[in-house]
Amino acid sequence: MMNERVVDTFIELVKIDSEAKDEGKFQAFLKAKFESLGLDVYEDDTIEKTGLGANNLLCTLKGEQDVAPIFFSAHVDTVAPGKGINPQILGGVIYSDGTTILAADDKAGIAIMLELIEVIREEAISHGTIEFVLTPGEEIGLVGANAFDMTKMTANYGFVLDNGGPVGSITMDSPTLMGLNVEVNGVTAHAGLEPEKGISAIEIAAKAIAGMKLGRLDSQTTANIGTIHGGVASNIVADKVKVVAEARSISQTKCQEQINHMIEQFEIASIDLGGEVNFSTDTKSVGYHFEEEDELVKQAAQAISKVGRSVAYDSSGGGSDANVFNANGKKALNLSIGYGKIHTTHEYLPINELMKAVELSCELVKQIH
Repeated sequence: MMNERVVDTFIELVKIDSEAKDEGKFQAFLKAKFESLGLDVYEDDTIEKTGLGANNLLCTLKGEQDVAPIFFSAHVDTVAPGKGINPQILGGVIYSDGTTILAADDKAGIAIMLELIEVIREEAISHGTIEFVLTPGEEIGLVGANAFDMTKMTANYGFVLDNGGPVGSITMDSPTLMGLNVEVNGVTAHAGLEPEKGISAIEIAAKAIAGMKLGRLDSQTTANIGTIHGGVASNIVADKVKVVAEARSISQTKCQEQINHMIEQFEIASIDLGGEVNFSTDTKSVGYHFEEEDELVKQAAQAISKVGRSVAYDSSGGGSDANVFNANGKKALNLSIGYGKIHTTHEYLPINELMKAVELSCELVKQIH
């Protein structure tokens, strides 16, 4: 029975540890698993570049040549605490034992992909070539996907199985995410004997942050100060502080404007107090936006309706590998696959949602065909 098999598969997957940067054992298991199902498996050599525990995998289920190829994607890494997961089934819902995450994000997506292959064969579903992309390091900045050479793929559009909430939701918007790293330099001095000779890097940082617009700035844009590190002791004027911050927006222009605003506040504060600041920025993901009239969206919506669910068009404040695919010319929709409370020890996955996500994936294959 499909429901028993996909649940068994999911439980098998989550019992194999794969926290970010330690994905090697799990990725090796998946490579063997997809090969045992008869797929061609390509493993890249990005591990030296990324510093992750595994390379990317591209697993190909060959199909009819006159049908456009599609892809499905999921990531293999998890957040912590993700070691020694002990799944429990209570009232038709899968949980961890409360000491770890469940890792439905995103091993539910992988279980769905594996079950999809099984169902296609058992039901002799006609299909074109289907590619399955398995990436490491998604949880720490979409690292694996960013390093993956997407020219290795033949499919130009597909679906990322990596969003929470009931099956039926399509992520229509996802933000550009830019990181900001700031090093504030002051002048050290004894805080009790001669504080006048010091310039406090902490004070510069505090003044800069106090002048910033932070939090939710509008319906599309957020900004946050993540960490502040600096100082040695209470009797020493701190001469160095490091600040890590970010800005996100569906609008790439707004994201850049917010980063510029934050940099400007650091520059103003450093000039006012006599210090210096150095900056570096990093675009971690590029945002995307789909309209309901887009052909891929319409096909996904039709498939959702056919499996008996209402379509929900949602926006996301977070990024996923879908951002990377879209930025590289591979049109990708991120679909909800049922899990909830991710990145916590209360994470859960309703079995009926897992099964519905398999049903939806099968319908997508039929729809594209």
